[in-house]
Amino acid sequence: MRECFELRDVDAGGRIGELTVPRADVTVETPALLPVINPNLDTISPRRLAEEFGAEILITNSYIIYGTDDVREAALEDGLHDVLDFPGAIMTDSGSFQLAEYGEIDVTTEEILEFQHAIGSDIGTPVDIPTPPDVSREQAEDELATTQERLEIAADVDTGEMLVNAPVQGSTYPDLREDAGRHAAETDLDVFPVGAVVPLMNDYRYDDMIDAVAGAKRGLGADAPVHLFGAGHPMMFALAVAMGCDLFDSAAYALYARDDRYLTVRGTRHLDDLDYMPCSCPVCVSHSPDELRALPDREREEELAAHNLHVTFEEIRRIKQAIRAGNLLELVEQRARAHPTMLDGYRALLDHADQLERSDPVSKGAFFYTSHESARRPEVRRHHRRLERLAVPDALFLTEGSTDGGDAYDDTWRVQPPFGPFPRELSKSYPLTAEVPDRTDRGALAAAADGVARLVEDNPDTEFALGHRGWPADVLARVPDRVERVGLSSDAE
Repeated sequence: MRECFELRDVDAGGRIGELTVPRADVTVETPALLPVINPNLDTISPRRLAEEFGAEILITNSYIIYGTDDVREAALEDGLHDVLDFPGAIMTDSGSFQLAEYGEIDVTTEEILEFQHAIGSDIGTPVDIPTPPDVSREQAEDELATTQERLEIAADVDTGEMLVNAPVQGSTYPDLREDAGRHAAETDLDVFPVGAVVPLMNDYRYDDMIDAVAGAKRGLGADAPVHLFGAGHPMMFALAVAMGCDLFDSAAYALYARDDRYLTVRGTRHLDDLDYMPCSCPVCVSHSPDELRALPDREREEELAAHNLHVTFEEIRRIKQAIRAGNLLELVEQRARAHPTMLDGYRALLDHADQLERSDPVSKGAFFYTSHESARRPEVRRHHRRLERLAVPDALFLTEGSTDGGDAYDDTWRVQPPFGPFPRELSKSYPLTAEVPDRTDRGALAAAADGVARLVEDNPDTEFALGHRGWPADVLARVPDRVERVGLSSDAE
């Protein structure tokens, strides 16, 4: 494991970890939110972020500080912690955002890292090239090569105890993201932001975002703390955590508040559209929508920003509890129903079920089957792979019901959608204790049929029969032809 990062709990790709930040002498529990602080615009004070909202870490822009004379002098003289009045860890960005927005900046990686160190940053960032989505592969490769050169330069800069980010670029090419992750992991740098994904999130391309993160994760390995740069909406945190992201930075709480926009875990609402406050945070308990609308602009902005932060931090805590309880994917599935593009993101996540399965615990609490997407979860894939390890007799009856194969078969195994076949003695082991609706959908049946097919293919010399309750023809077509089909009556329990 990397010295600064230690895992405590895992579920799917999500994890609760501890990021040790030596220069700040603090340990940040992840997943963690880093509120973005504009050094020239203070919507919610950093001290209040720590004391009221529990923020352990925040992020600010060192390039803005570098280019603002009075703030730069104060930061160099007094240190960033005193200037911001923040007791936790402070990460600084480098100016790469300005590079992406405006096309040029007047600072090098060495200069900005040395400046970040001089002002007391706890986690610094080199100047990488944030390649946007959908560029040509040639451009993505050329700009990634530049970023990698700068990471190597960054690794040679004397930054003392300051941790240093190693951004992972590669545009919308998952293989380049994987290569970038592998290169970054081979440096001596410490934290690994997946960069240039804001345009994807702005366009609700959560499936492409997941593919980019999955590629980066394959290159980085399990011991790397991963920061999803620019991901600030609570609606998508659970999805990103399930893919393995540990840190998020949010300017959304303040930017949305300026436009009278109100964050929820199901999306964003405009204050003008609210008749009731669908939240129990201090702001919503103490104001009606009319009262909020009647506040002076500056006061209304601050109250909305506070609400947005309460909702955002609450979601981080909910995600941690879901990881601890082993039901993170159930939470992701709930969030996926908030928007069609979130569902695209969840389905993309399940495309990487084999990757998630490598970190997913072998035993948890309860598996809840809540939609046909549940049939694609890592636990189902793991069970199918385990079938090859099971001892199988010469003749085996597989059945959804309690009816056995009588004298014609040596043993009878259960078949439970979505997992498929298993010996009855495993009925009380995870995930076969799953809660599955009685009205089984086609996705669960198809997954069970795939499990039967896997067992049959692994045991070519065994005679099989399948007792099923009216499986559709297209589901039965997934079962090898040599398996005898036995239709069960509804009372064959």
